[in-house]
Amino acid sequence: MADAKTIVFFPEAAFGPALNSVGIAQICRDMGHRCVFVADAGFEGVFAGYGFEERLIAMSEPMEPEAMANYWVDFINGQIPNFRTPPIDQVSTYIKACWEAIVDTAYWAEKDLPAALDEIKPDLICVDNVIMFPATKQYGVPWVRIISCSENEIEDPDIPPHLSGCREDDHACFAAYREKFEREIGPIHAKFNEFLAECGEDAYPVGEFFEASPWLNLLHYPKPLAFNRRNPLDPEKFVYLEGCIREDKPYEVPHFAAHDDAPLLYVSFGSLGSGDTDLMARLMDTLGKLPYRVLVNVGDYGDAYETIPDNCHLESWYPQPSVIKQVDAVIHHGGNNSFNECLYFGKPALIMPYCWDGHDNATHIDERGYGIAMERYTWEEDDIAKAVERMLTDKEMQARLDKLGAHMQAQDGRRKGAEALDNLLKQTAS
Repeated sequence: MADAKTIVFFPEAAFGPALNSVGIAQICRDMGHRCVFVADAGFEGVFAGYGFEERLIAMSEPMEPEAMANYWVDFINGQIPNFRTPPIDQVSTYIKACWEAIVDTAYWAEKDLPAALDEIKPDLICVDNVIMFPATKQYGVPWVRIISCSENEIEDPDIPPHLSGCREDDHACFAAYREKFEREIGPIHAKFNEFLAECGEDAYPVGEFFEASPWLNLLHYPKPLAFNRRNPLDPEKFVYLEGCIREDKPYEVPHFAAHDDAPLLYVSFGSLGSGDTDLMARLMDTLGKLPYRVLVNVGDYGDAYETIPDNCHLESWYPQPSVIKQVDAVIHHGGNNSFNECLYFGKPALIMPYCWDGHDNATHIDERGYGIAMERYTWEEDDIAKAVERMLTDKEMQARLDKLGAHMQAQDGRRKGAEALDNLLKQTAS
């Protein structure tokens, strides 16, 4: 390893990127490096809970602590009606509102971020976000882009556009989505380019809010599921972390009042998706009629459920890697952590996406034969029953999952990422 250095991890204010960075940082810390997390003020305590230093910065206008902590939860809950629409329709509603909010985070971060970096004095900066923060690029040390979302966040003309949910062979879908995205997001993008100019940075092509790092880019995606690109990624600059996977607390499966020896399912729509309580109640009611045990992540909304089926166990939070390792199948929203963790442990998944890269992950896992995609709101009870039965009995799907899971586990993505950072520090040491 290189001599002990200071590494800044700067993930976006979402648990997926945050916990992926934790996974890499855990190994970097074992190597002797000092790892400091720069984070949105609403994430206070998240990284300290894993034993890391935190430096909080404002990434939105000042607000009360409770409002700050709930900013993205409230944002997502306000968008629930739009999640009933297909990805291309979400461009003019959820996606547009999301990019407006994300661009605002870049403006606000630039007020505090330079001073935070001066205080920390990093030797390396790792950014896991969908937007460029000029201060990270201009600080004067190598910077790394971490991509926790779907691999198609790095665009290519021959692969589905990021967030589109298009199938790999549907080029008409590519064209329609790109046209609408550029038209709807164009004014927001122009505003961001003005901000970049004010910071002394070159403009980005329309639709791009970030660039690849000239030093190193870490993709959490499993390489066997990589898209077929016209322009292959340079393996020296783009490293696949095969799902990464952090260490988390062990989990003991509870006793169930019904079907206590039946197959075990895990249901989670992520830290932000649990606010859709009507959908979750309907899903629990359906699963409550089936001969399975079900662990259900309800986030902060446990009080919303008056009746809980005897075969369902609710908690506000689960140590997800520890849980998925023990279950037989998973129902989730397509977030990149859930997506990768299911594949890593060889567990079949039913993905019911509602936004962002969940659409891409659902389509891709379905078309490659590693799981099932299902529209989130139009299903009938029999659809759920058949999907779960298929996940538990499809031997060909399970064989593919077993092979991919063995590959991902053998790669040890956390260590692979940490070693890539360590090697970069060696190469750039003065």
